[in-house]
Amino acid sequence: MKLSLLTDQLCVEATAGAHPSVDPDVTAICYDSRKVTPGAVFVAIEGFAADGHRFIPDAVKQGAVAVICRTPVAVDAVVIRVADPRAALAQLSCRYYGQPADRLTLVGVTGTSGKTTVTYLLEKILEKAGHRPGVVGTINYRYAGQAFTNPVTTPESLELQEILRQMTDSGTTHVVMEVSSHSLDLHRVDGCQYDVAVFTNLSHDHLDLHGTMDRYWSSKKKLFSDYLKPADNGNPVRAVVNTDDPRGRELAAALGTMVLRTAVYEDGDIVPLGVVRDLAGIRGSIATTHGTISFDSPLVGDFNLENILSAAGAALALGIPTAAIAAGIDTTGCVPGRLERIPEGGERYIFVDYSHKPGALENAISALRALTAGRLITVFGCGGDRDRSKRPVMGEIAARLSDLTVVTSDNPRSEDPLTIIAQVESGVREICPRRLSADALTTGWQKKGYLVEPDRRAAIASAIAAAHAGDAVLIAGKGHETYQILAGETIHFDDREVARQVLAAMNEAGA
Repeated sequence: MKLSLLTDQLCVEATAGAHPSVDPDVTAICYDSRKVTPGAVFVAIEGFAADGHRFIPDAVKQGAVAVICRTPVAVDAVVIRVADPRAALAQLSCRYYGQPADRLTLVGVTGTSGKTTVTYLLEKILEKAGHRPGVVGTINYRYAGQAFTNPVTTPESLELQEILRQMTDSGTTHVVMEVSSHSLDLHRVDGCQYDVAVFTNLSHDHLDLHGTMDRYWSSKKKLFSDYLKPADNGNPVRAVVNTDDPRGRELAAALGTMVLRTAVYEDGDIVPLGVVRDLAGIRGSIATTHGTISFDSPLVGDFNLENILSAAGAALALGIPTAAIAAGIDTTGCVPGRLERIPEGGERYIFVDYSHKPGALENAISALRALTAGRLITVFGCGGDRDRSKRPVMGEIAARLSDLTVVTSDNPRSEDPLTIIAQVESGVREICPRRLSADALTTGWQKKGYLVEPDRRAAIASAIAAAHAGDAVLIAGKGHETYQILAGETIHFDDREVARQVLAAMNEAGA
């Protein structure tokens, strides 16, 4: 593609560095100077760790024929100055890959928790309706029977447009996408106009980026104000909103008639009827504007009932028949790392969950608390180089709702694990001052208490060993992740795998 054709819709502030008649062929777009190849356009974005403007000379040396940047630079290439290189990157990516989103039916799912589960449910519903869905989410991105690692919830615009192009080329018809607040603030989903948007909930998270809950909420709302297609005669409903959440009620009121309201505890357009919840799943019916849907899901907990309602609402907004919705809900198995049960635990009910935020942790523990006949043990830690303010909050939540809290490491990253643990422990001690030792757990424990064990493997082992038949153990924070990041080093670590190893060792020892 010629540079002039690629950039003709950019809002250009100035052009320099080459004769106006120069119009090179563009062979690639890059924002990482290490990936530049001859013929590429290099976009200098200002990241959190480094400013791409510093690497412009390196990019030109490696063959970049043009540079998109915010500040002036003197190099032997076409230099195009714009006010916002991130927005420009999205525009260029859409153009380069042929506007793939325009050929897809897009569903965007946003909220603090529940996004991944809703995308899994919708994927299965779409399959049952005869469509060919693709998914872009936290665990991976997948389409046409293939799955690929996804390093972030919503990829950078360049990668996202490439993925969407691959999906269109494979015959994908619908794409269900987790849309993070980061992606909405950083122009990653520019070029995507969503046919349906879903809001799950809002709770404390990402304040290291947004600063306040109000700013975090403002970011989330952009999916509905900036990226959602307007209602029309063929599609009068475009949004599905959980109105059990206070922010959801605010959003639904603003959207008016183009919204379906889902609710477990409030009045809504999509509500549960005669639902039975236990550790085997959720069964019952959903009353909707299009009739009643009976379902029997292996997902556990009230928050997953909310997710089921959100997925059903999105499917109805897409015009999918109720029979396909029911079949999709019933056949969506355990979502990786989302209250995923480890069946080898037998009468010890052991679950692994990704809940690494206060609201998600409270939802997961509360779900098990309501369904557990015995005691509830929670193992968790907080990640390093992330929002520090949530650490004592999560400690308080775990201690308040659990009989035994085991505080351990998550992904400390560059921080001292013991410093993170101390911050979590300060919240635990507000509720439960009784600190136990690992040895004390082996002889039995009767009163609420907590244990500090920095080694995550040992923490999981202590929690499982302390559990009796009828007790539940929640291993929270990492979910589907298969690694741990310690002092900049990434090692293999899978909570599910470790739990199975611990159980196998206990069975062998006759414990």
